[in-house]
Parts: sequence; structure tokens; C-alpha cells
Amino acid sequence: MKFDTSRILLTGGAGFLGRAVAERLRARGAREIFIPRRKDYDLTHEADVARLYRDANPDLVIHLAAEVGGIGANQANPGRYFFANMAMALHLIELGRLHGIRKFVQAGTICAYPKFTPVPFHEDRLWDGYPEETNAPYGVAKKAAMVMLDGYRRQYGLASSYLLPVNLYGPWDNFDLTTSHVIPALIRKCIEAAESGADHMTCWGTGSASREFLYVEDAAEGLVRAAEVMDEPTPINLGTGMEITIKDLVTLIARLCGFTGEIRWDATKPDGQPRRCLDTERAAKLLDWRAQVGFEEGLTRTIEWYRGNRGHRANHDPSRAGG
Repeated sequence: MKFDTSRILLTGGAGFLGRAVAERLRARGAREIFIPRRKDYDLTHEADVARLYRDANPDLVIHLAAEVGGIGANQANPGRYFFANMAMALHLIELGRLHGIRKFVQAGTICAYPKFTPVPFHEDRLWDGYPEETNAPYGVAKKAAMVMLDGYRRQYGLASSYLLPVNLYGPWDNFDLTTSHVIPALIRKCIEAAESGADHMTCWGTGSASREFLYVEDAAEGLVRAAEVMDEPTPINLGTGMEITIKDLVTLIARLCGFTGEIRWDATKPDGQPRRCLDTERAAKLLDWRAQVGFEEGLTRTIEWYRGNRGHRANHDPSRAGG
């Protein structure tokens, strides 16, 4: 797909991942990128989505907008997270078909995988069980969008692609302690603890769960590559293949942030899914894509960005922009 001659609708384009995707699109020659804002279009409402299609008149839709958060936020909002994410995809795909778009790109979630998926996660395992309970409503809603796109390709010929990015981090992330994911939350906690001279810091769970993390610019490149070359919603993992325990992650971030106090664990809080680490060979084969930014380098960039921008970004949730 040629971006220089396409009108592109980028939901969530003002948010964390969306900013990086927009930069990649412009670097490839895109001139017409329509980025909806939540104050103007509530994508959970069919009428707003219909108006959005009239206003944007897109050829390509890249759907990144989501309502999402960490374990605590998922526990507090299971109904909302299912409804909002399902409704956005439902309206955008169906009305996009009626509008005559050429392609729909959907950002999925690693939360769609079964709770006890063998590591590394392979895309063929997506249907081998139920997701981890704390984020299942969000994960199931996102996976349902993949099923919808597959059906629409087979019945209506709608070209599409479906990506499964692992946990993202990087500049412009959401650093709000109640809704953020683990890396931005830890960066904020470590910096504030170090600056206040605290002798300890408390973290959720036991620290035994493992995760994999992908720098936001690498994820953006994967999504743009999919928009260029994929025409069917074959699920494709985007990750690094590097697994780290939460305990080791906290130790690393504390060191990079200059916090030298004790790290205490609140085992009354959930760990979430026991392990996450992806098989990324499908992305290499179908997209000619691999992650480029090393983990410590990406963390250092993110910490530096937060130190310079926390005054006006710490309590903003960009994951909801345009959604």
C-alpha cells in the first residue's frame, strides 16, 4: 500500500504508540493523516464513527485507540474495558466496510493469549485456553476484532492485518500510577523515591512473573510494515524474544533511576499472567521486521524523557486519546 497517495485514519494517533506510528507514516511519504480526538469523536458510539468516516474519508484505517491499563485498572474496569474496546472495533470495521476503505490495520494485545501459554508464545496458541483472569475482558475484546476481520475478509474481501505487540514502553507513555503499565509506573516510583530519600519502595506481587517489553518505535515500525504488505489478519507477534522477571526489572530500573533503597513486595497483590515471551519469527518472515532497540538503551531513553517532561505528562493517559 502506498502511503503518499492514501488518506489515512489513525485512531489513537495523538497517544503513546500513535505518535510513533504517525512519524513512521510521514517518513514514508504520507501527507493525509486524520487523527481523531476523543472530545470530537467517541468511537464507542456508532453515530460518531459514521461522522468520523464522513470527515476523514479514509482509504486506510490504522486502529490503535484503546481503553487499557495495568492490573489494578483492569480489575477495576472489566466491563468498561470489554465494552469500549469491542464497541470501537465493531463500529470502525463495519462502517469502514460500508465506506469502502481499502485496508484495516488492528493493534491487538498480548493479553489475548491463554493464561498458561507455553513460552515462547506462538500465534498458533491463541485459542488454546482462556486469558489470565485480571485482563481477560480486554484481551477477549481485542481477539474478537481479529475474528471479525477474518470474517469480513472472507465474506466482503476487506483487506486487513492484525498485530500482537508485547508490552510497550518509551517516551510519551502514560505515567499515571493508577492506570499505567509496569515500566512507566516503576520509573515514576523509583525517581520519586530517590528524590524524596525514601529508604524503601513497595511493588505489587511477588516479582516472580516474567514479561517481555518492546520499545515503542520498534512497535510502530512493525505496524507500518503490516499496513504496507499484509492483506489478511494473520495474527503476528511483535516483540523482542527477551524475557525478564519483574524482580529483575525493578532492580534494573532502580539502578538506572538512582534509587538505592530497599525493594519490598506486596504478595497480597496479583502477579498477573505468570510468563510472557514471544516467538517473533512470523514477523521476521511476513514483515521482514525485527526489534532494533536494546532494552537498557530503551529504558535509558524513556527515563530521560520522563525526567524532562513529567511536569505536564505524569497524570495524562495517552492510551485513550482518540478512543
